[in-house]
Amino acid sequence: MTILAEASQLEDVTRFIKENRFALVYVKRQDCGVCHAVLPQLQRLLQTFPEIKLLTVDADRLPAVAGQYSVFTVPAILGFIDGKEQLRKARFVVMADLEATFEQWLAYY
Repeated sequence: MTILAEASQLEDVTRFIKENRFALVYVKRQDCGVCHAVLPQLQRLLQTFPEIKLLTVDADRLPAVAGQYSVFTVPAILGFIDGKEQLRKARFVVMADLEATFEQWLAYY
């Protein structure tokens, strides 16, 4: 499993999105049980899609990120292709749906 990158400032998120063609930003909170359950599932899924890069953001530590990207509930998964938001999932995330989306991304781009 790859090392999990975590943003320490808003600029990290902006740079990550610009530098990665397929970028996922995972917004979480420390006291969110669902967040802690979904993240390992997402990491396992992404092992199948090495082209898609993942960055985590703790909304408690970086509330500016939640504000900048209009995240009102967690966990939130924001997906970007070439810097443009193409995916937004929040709270209850179905991994099979994400897998189908990622397959489409890689087929079309």
